[in-house]
Amino acid sequence: MLDRRRFLTLVATAGAVLAVRPAFAETDLPKVVVSKVPSCGCCSGWVNHLKTAGFPVEVRETPEINRVKVRLGVPQDLASCHTAEVGGYVIEGHVPADAIKRVLAEKPQAKGLAVAGMPVGSPGMEVAGGENDTYEVVLFGPSGQKTFARYEGARLL
Repeated sequence: MLDRRRFLTLVATAGAVLAVRPAFAETDLPKVVVSKVPSCGCCSGWVNHLKTAGFPVEVRETPEINRVKVRLGVPQDLASCHTAEVGGYVIEGHVPADAIKRVLAEKPQAKGLAVAGMPVGSPGMEVAGGENDTYEVVLFGPSGQKTFARYEGARLL
């Protein structure tokens, strides 16, 4: 039989374990399907970033990347060099893995996330000894666009 003290200790311990558990255990992460042109090196760097973060990744090389973007509804002003799909969301460009994990955990009503262009220091665009750009991860969808996160290189601001 549990007395009050043991019960409270058990509840506190369970709460502490749940508090430190990430939103997704690495084995729970959904597969990211990345569409990219065959010759893009920075896209491969971004894929490696996702794999390091625990995502299973499938790469589909296509010379018709713009058709993929149109099919998935990527706004032209947010276009970058690769497009991915994960958990019902579109991921455009060099979006950091932690932002993807956050959108999957929060499940906002949106089409997806994007990092427009190719900011220096973003995942896959690292430059040794170079100065990192500050960039935004944009949440986009039918209700428009808004800033989801801001980064300087790999550092969340």
